[in-house]
Order: sequence, then structure tokens, then C-alpha cells
Amino acid sequence: TLQWETLGRQFVEYEQVAPFLIPEEQQRRLLDFLPLFLKAWEQSAGVIVFPNIQLLASEVSKLLTKEIKRNLNGKPAEEARLALEQLLQQKGEAEDGCLLLKSVYLLSQTDLRTMWNIIGSGLPAALMQCLYLFFTFPLKKTSDDGETSEDDTQTQEMLVKIMLNMYREEQGVEELLAADKLQSLIIATASLWDQCSHSWKVPTGRVLRTISKAQTKNSIVYLQAVDCIKIAVQNLFKLADTLPACDVCEAASIVLCFVKDSYPISSALLTEFENNDGYQLLLKIILRCEGLQQNEGDPYLDEILDMLTCLTTCGKTELKVSGNIVHPQLPHFDFEQTRSSGMTVKNLQAFQVLQSIFQKSNDQHLCGKILAAIDTIWAWDTVNFFLLEWTLQPINQFTDIIHFKPHPVQVQFFRLVESIVLDLSYVPHEILKKVQYLIKENVVPFCTLTALRCLLSMTKKDLLFSDIFRDSGLLGLLLALLRKQAKILRKSAGTHLPGLEEGTEKELNAVMLKMVAALTVGSVRNTVVLKDYGMVPYIKIFLDDECYRSATLNILEQLSVINYEEYMSIIIGALCSSTQGELHLKLDLLKSLLRILESPKSHSAFRTCSGFNGLLSLLSDMEGALQDPPSGLWTAVGQNCILELVFYTLQGITAALHLDPANSNFFQRHGLFEKMAEDLGSLGCFWTQGERQIPLSLEKTRTFAEFLDAAFCSSEPFPMWLKNCIWILNFLDHMVKGTLHLESYFKERKPEMGEVSRDDQEGPQAQEEYPVAFKTPGNKLPASAYRLWEMGDCAIVHPGAVCVMVRLLPKLYKEGHSQLSQEIQCAVVDHIQSLVKSEKSRQVMCGSDLLSTIITSCQDAFRNESHPLHLPLTRVFEKLASQAIEPDVLR
Repeated sequence: TLQWETLGRQFVEYEQVAPFLIPEEQQRRLLDFLPLFLKAWEQSAGVIVFPNIQLLASEVSKLLTKEIKRNLNGKPAEEARLALEQLLQQKGEAEDGCLLLKSVYLLSQTDLRTMWNIIGSGLPAALMQCLYLFFTFPLKKTSDDGETSEDDTQTQEMLVKIMLNMYREEQGVEELLAADKLQSLIIATASLWDQCSHSWKVPTGRVLRTISKAQTKNSIVYLQAVDCIKIAVQNLFKLADTLPACDVCEAASIVLCFVKDSYPISSALLTEFENNDGYQLLLKIILRCEGLQQNEGDPYLDEILDMLTCLTTCGKTELKVSGNIVHPQLPHFDFEQTRSSGMTVKNLQAFQVLQSIFQKSNDQHLCGKILAAIDTIWAWDTVNFFLLEWTLQPINQFTDIIHFKPHPVQVQFFRLVESIVLDLSYVPHEILKKVQYLIKENVVPFCTLTALRCLLSMTKKDLLFSDIFRDSGLLGLLLALLRKQAKILRKSAGTHLPGLEEGTEKELNAVMLKMVAALTVGSVRNTVVLKDYGMVPYIKIFLDDECYRSATLNILEQLSVINYEEYMSIIIGALCSSTQGELHLKLDLLKSLLRILESPKSHSAFRTCSGFNGLLSLLSDMEGALQDPPSGLWTAVGQNCILELVFYTLQGITAALHLDPANSNFFQRHGLFEKMAEDLGSLGCFWTQGERQIPLSLEKTRTFAEFLDAAFCSSEPFPMWLKNCIWILNFLDHMVKGTLHLESYFKERKPEMGEVSRDDQEGPQAQEEYPVAFKTPGNKLPASAYRLWEMGDCAIVHPGAVCVMVRLLPKLYKEGHSQLSQEIQCAVVDHIQSLVKSEKSRQVMCGSDLLSTIITSCQDAFRNESHPLHLPLTRVFEKLASQAIEPDVLR
């Protein structure tokens, strides 16, 4: 602070004596003062505490202006340029120019009033002359390396910073006009770009862009009076043929800045630009950017495209177009309620440049930028889509040529088309007709695929599209194409031709199936069309390939709405004809079947189509599948997958029996519970040896709930066969209560295109997997896994399932695990005993021949009084016999 006070007194003394000094002495005194000022600034970390700062700024700026003019006066351009460089750089003993420049540089960054004093000194015009000379007359380097020195760079930075600070102000631009060099510099950038000083290109561009943003009415009148834009455009036309594309973009972007930035004040420069073929120039320049790498010349190309996009909204009058809305439209669409935000398209000439670029270029980056620009224009105002589409029809016309464009451009284009429906809630019927024609012709499969995905996304938005695409013939077209593909699949009989085309073709088939599925969901009429086309036998063919299966099942499920019998015969037939190894085909079919069985109306069709026998045949096909260790075909399949198939098979049976007396009676009458017990017993985890088990005395017994917890959630090493047995008994217990079809233990997995088939990738490593219930946090089973074992006396819905459990009871045994086996057997019998506590339960169980089942299945236990099961089984027998007993059982 003391230093600044001293400086302040010195400057006051200078002010007092200055009027009495000759100019040379006055200048010397000021120049002697400046090093002290700069030193104080450096020592105070850039903080200036100087009371007469405005006067100092004015004096220093005037002196710098005077020195610049003295060096320019009467000299040829190149000589003047050299003199300026020597003046402003720190070379030799004469550092006056550098002192002045650095002082003005510091003072220009203080406050606005100080800046106005600098501007009022005449410096804006003087520095514009400097910039013109530095830009247009590159110095011939005498040094060997030819590189710009550090001093040159510092001088340039200070000069440019002072100009940017001055020309940001309208006052600075007004002062600048006096030099009559602004139009010269603008024209020079448009004509001498290839001959100018390379190191001054970017700084000149920065300065001119700053001036452009601060344009005033006077500056526009000035530029118009000297035909600045007209001459610049004419010169750029010449450069456009010879200069590299990125250089032309850089030069043109400067001229275009003045056109765009001046428009809010006056349309004069835009009119001059348009009248001199400015748009044709931009088209020519932008098309020259084809083939450039993504980042090469991008900043200036992007700038030109951004400004061109802005120019589409520059016009005196709003466009008037008559709304030609084709119906039907989405219920919530109302064009009359579409309000304008003011950013509407008023300049179709500017937009036509964007449209022409897309039509003439096949460059990925260029086309992508045009589509992004159109998206931006739509985002400005919803009305813009309609204004453009009802006049120039860009999207309509682009649809005709989109298949010629690179793949990423096709994807971007169809996202844009999709947004018309998803974001604007408008159905563009004319565009959709063109897209449909594109799909029909299928010139480029990838384009067809992308177009179909676009229509699929629309179809999922509203049911209206189910009618639109049926009436337009798209549904019929897709069915014809799928029929053709199904015939090819049937003839190929599983042989695959490797290659890219097959991949795209396969994806196309998958999307066509998804599209047909989407068109039939919720539309009985479309489902009838599919059936009337005789497509059902062909749709079935797609079930074998996993990537088609989900959509195919969706279509068949829609078919069930009009004909349950046909759906059931297809699904049951496919289940029965599937091979042992096609586990995942069976799982997908069963899950579909479960969805349909949720409707009670489907149960009769399931029975008449041999559904029960079909599902039981799946169990019999899995004979030995759960052996430990696995053998044969089953070594390549994870045991978790086999257990999942058992679960969904039993779920399907339970769902078909649920609240359906006719089906329950059928199942019981035809001895299918006995068949189920036989098939479950042959899975490989149950004991099938003929030898009798050796009775052991059990010191302690556990309930089944405790057993579940110990088997799956503790560190106790239970063998794999035992875990599988317990899961099957758990399934059966849920079946007894009629709740198995409501349970969910296994995670869903949806195959996507490009993934390896599950049947191919499943291996022995999967044997370590368990159903979801085995893996819950905290080492506790979910309540649903064993709650029914603890509920005691519950209503028995399917008593036949209890008989199955009793038939499996002697098979809960494995040599080498006698103690564990008999403990589990006791737990199961205790649970069965808890089921028959009430009189109602006993009546139900007696009607299902449980007594007869116990006598025939557990003879060893009854004959041997020391057998651990003898006593609990006798109690069950006594409870049931007290209710009712058949003569043959009594004998």
C-alpha cells in the first residue's frame, strides 16, 4: 500500500508539471514512471490501488497510439509491419513500445471506466491497423529454425487480449470504424487465407468473432456501404476450389458470424449474403468436407452448421402452411393446440442447404450432423416439424435414399422418424408408407432391419398402430416374408451357413416375428388375419431356434385367445417331440403354457389335447437325470436346469388342476398320480435298488423345516442327491396345498440375438448351481420354501400328491447315508401325520386310497417293529382307519 501511495504522489507531480513540459520530455517522464508501476503491480499480486488509474490509462493509451502511428506513417506495408514488430517486442535497448503495450494490457483488465478511457484514446483503430498488417503480411524468418519465439507469443497474447477487451464494447466497435480497416481485414480473411501469416490466423478469427458479437447499427451500415459481405463471398467462391476443406471452413465461418450476429439488429447483411449466392457457397464448402476424419476441421464445420441451423429461424414473416392432417391420429394429438415458442422456421432457403447436403452426401459424419441439426430444429419448436414436412418434405424425401447411407446414419435417421410418434404424438402416414415400401423392397437388409425396429417401437406405443399396419398391408407383407423364411428353415433342417449375411438375416427374422407378435397383442382381428393366412404351421417352425422362440410363443399365445385347442395341441406336441437334450426349449414351452393356464377356460383344452400325459412324459424322459455323479447325456447339463424342468412340469400340472373338478377327476381316475410317482422315482436321486434298507435307531430327529434349513443353509455337507430329493418333496407339498403354480424359485433368463444357445453352453460346471431359494442372503430360506411344512393342519387340495410322497418315502434312502436317509424319512412321515389331524383331511385322504398306498409302499416298515418308520406310519394308518378302511386293505 505504501508503494502505491508513493506512486500516486509521483503521478500527481507528473500531472502538475506535464503542461509545462515539451512533448519529448513529457513522454520521457511517463515512460520512466511505467517500470515503477509495473513493478508495484507484480509485487502486489496483480492488485492495483491507484487513484488516478483512468487518467493513467488515457495517457498511456494515447502514447501507444501515437507511437504506432509514427511507425506506420508513410511506410510501405511490409516495412511498416517490421517497424511495428520492433516497436512492440522486447528487443535491444529500446523497450518503450513493450512497456506501453504491457501497461495498457494490465490497465485493460481493471474496470469498465478505465476501458472507456483506453477506447477514447484512438487505440481501437490503431490496433486494427496493426492486426491487418500482422495477418496479411507474414514476415520472412531469418532464423534457421523458423519457429515463433517466446517473446513473439507474449506480444501476440497481449495485443489480442487488449483488442478482445476493447471490441467487446459497442463503443470500441464504433471507434474502430474510423480506421476503415475492418472491412479490409474481413475481406482479407476471405481472400488471402492461404497467403496470410499462419500464427495470426486463430487470433484474427477470435478478434473478428468478438467484433461480430458487438455489432451496432452503424457498423452494419458501414459494412453494407462497402459491399463487404458481397466481396467476401465472391472471394470465398474462388478459395473454395483450391484451399483444403478445413481452411475454407475456418475462413467462411468468420464471414458467416457477421451475417448471423447482425440479424437481430438488421437483416441487411443477411440479404446481401443471400443475394450473392451465399447459400450456394455454404453448400459447396460443406460438401468439400466429405471424407474428412471425424475430428479434422470439425470445430469450424460444426460452427458453420450451427450458424446455418440458426439462420433457418431468421425471416421477417411466419410461414403459413395449411395443415394436411391425415387420420387416424393418436387420441391425444391436436394440431390446433400446438403452440409456437417463437423459434419457428422462417427461412426455407437456409434449411434447403441442410437438406441438399444430406441428399448429395454419403459421408457418415456429415449426414449425422445434418440429422442432428434437424433434431435440434424440431426441439426448438414442435411446429417446425409440420412447417418443414408440409413444405420441403425432408424426412419424406430422405426415406427414398436412406438405404444408400452408412449404417450409423440409417440408425440415426430411423430414431428421428421414431421420435415423430414418440415425442410429437403424430402419425406421419406418408412417411410410414415410404418406410413400408423400403421394407418390402429389402434392398439393404440392415436398412430393412433398422426400419422394422422403428415401426416395432411405434407399435408398442399404441394399439392404433395394430390397425394402421394391418390396413396398410404391412401385416400381410410380414406374414408372407415369414412364410418364405419358414420354408427355408424347414428345408435347411438345422444346417447353418456361416457369415455376416446370415447374422443380419437372422436378426431380420427375429424382428419380423416380434413385429407380428406386437401387432397381434390385444388385437383379435389381427390374430384372425394370421390364422386365415394359414400361418400357424409356419409360425411353429420358428420354435426350434432360441432367438426366435420368445416372439413365436407370444404369437401362439395370442392365437389361444381365439382357439385354445390349437394352441394346446401345438405346445403339447412340441413338448412331446422335443429331444432329451432340448431342456431349454421345454422350459420356454412350459412357461408359455403356464401363462395360458392362468385362464380357467384353457383347462378343458389342455385335458383334451393330452396335456397331462404330455407333461408326465417329460418326467419319464428324464430317467436318471439327477444321478450323482451324472452319466451319459446328463453330464453336459447342469442339475439345476433339470430341477427347474421338474419344477415347471409339476407347476403346469398343478395349474391345470387348479379349481377344475373335471381335470382333477380325470387325473385321479386315470392313475396319473401313480404315474407321476413312478416317473419322479426314476429321476436318479431316489433309491431304486432292490435290497432292503437296514433299520437304525435314531437318537434325535428333526422336523422337515429344520432339515431344509440344515441341508441348504448351513455348512453341513449334504450330498447332491439328498438336496434334489428334498426339493422335489417340497414341490409336491406345495402341490398338495394347490399353491405350486404360484411359486417362483428360478430366475428368468431372456436370450438375446448373438448369444450362444443355452443348450450349447450349459455344462458340468452348472451342477453347482441351486435354485434362487438356496442362495438368499443371511443363510435363511425364504418363507415360501418351507412355510407349508410348519403350517400344520391345512386344507388338502390335491390328496393324490400326498400319495406320491408316500410312494417316494421308501426311496428316500442311499447306501452309505443310512442315518441321514432314515432321519429324513421320519421327518416326511411326521409331516404327513400332521396333514391328517382333522376329520376333513382324513375324509379327503381316505377317498384317495392313501391307506392302500401306505400298505403297498411301506411293507418293510410295517413288518419290522424296530424300523424307525414303524411307529409313525402305524399312527397315520390308525388315524385314517378310524375314518374309513377298504376290506382289501384290512385283510
